[in-house]
Amino acid sequence: MTTATSTAKSVTAPAAPTGPVRGRRSPLASFGLHATLVVASVIAVFPVLWVLLTSLKPAKHATTTDFFKETTLENYTKLLSDTPFLTWFWNSLLIAGLTTLIGVLIAATTGYAVSRFRFPGMKPLMWTLLITQMFPVAVLIVPIYTLMSRLGLLNQPAGLVVTYLTIAVPFCAWMMKGFFDAIPAEIDESGRVDGLSPFGTFWRLILPLAKPGIAVTAFYSFITAWGEVAYASAFMVGDENLTLAGGLQKFVNQYGAQWGPMSAASVLIAVPAALVFVLVQRHLVAGMTAGATKG
Repeated sequence: MTTATSTAKSVTAPAAPTGPVRGRRSPLASFGLHATLVVASVIAVFPVLWVLLTSLKPAKHATTTDFFKETTLENYTKLLSDTPFLTWFWNSLLIAGLTTLIGVLIAATTGYAVSRFRFPGMKPLMWTLLITQMFPVAVLIVPIYTLMSRLGLLNQPAGLVVTYLTIAVPFCAWMMKGFFDAIPAEIDESGRVDGLSPFGTFWRLILPLAKPGIAVTAFYSFITAWGEVAYASAFMVGDENLTLAGGLQKFVNQYGAQWGPMSAASVLIAVPAALVFVLVQRHLVAGMTAGATKG
C-alpha cells in the first residue's frame, strides 16, 4: 500500500499549457474577424435596402437620401394599376416555371444516363455540354435569333424556354452526373433484381435520393430564366409579350428614369426568387458539394 502511494506521488501531472491553445483565436483576432463580417454584411445588404427604401419614397424624393420622409406605397399602386406589370410578371413566371420543369427533367435523365451507362459518343456529348458554356451571349444571340425566327418562335414563350434550356441544361447535366456518381450502383442492381426497368429504377429508387442535386438544378434553372435580360429583350416585343426584364426598360428613356416604379418593380421581382431559395436552401449546400467534388 505504501509502495503504491509513493509510486502515485512520484508520477507528476502534466503541466498546464501556458501558451495560446491551438485553434483558439485571440480577442484581437476574433474582433477583427467579426468586424470584417459585419462590414461585408453591410456592403451586401446596402444596395437591396436602398432599393427597398427608394420604392417607398414619393417621386420628388426619389433621388434624395430622405428615406423616411413622406413614406408611401404610391409607387406600388401605380405600378400594379397603371402599367402591364402583372402581364410581364405572369410571362416571366410561365417561362421560368417551364424552364425549371423541363430543365430538371432533361438534366436529371442526361446525368443519370452518362453516370450509369456506357454508349458510343458519351464523352463527346459531355464535352459538347461543357464547351457550350464557354460562348458569351454576344456571340450566340445573333445565330439563336436567326434560328428562332426561322422556326417562328420569336415573340413566343416557347422560344425563350428553348433558349434558356440551352443555358441551364449543360451545366445542370454535369452537376447531376456528379451527384449520381455518388449514389452506389448497388441500388440500381437491387432495382433490376426486383424487376424494375432502367427508367423505373431511376424514377423510383435513384431520383428520391437525388433531392439535393435536383434542388440545385431547379434553383439554377429558375434563376437563369427569371433574371436573364439580353435574350428576353431581343426576342420579345410588345407589352403583352414582354417579360420582367424587358418591362423594366420601359421605365428608362432618353429623358430620364422613373425611379419609384422601377424600384418597386425590382422589389416585387425579387420575391419569387427569394421564395424559391427558401424552398430549396435546405438541399443547396449538399447538392452543390456533391456536384462540385464528384465526376
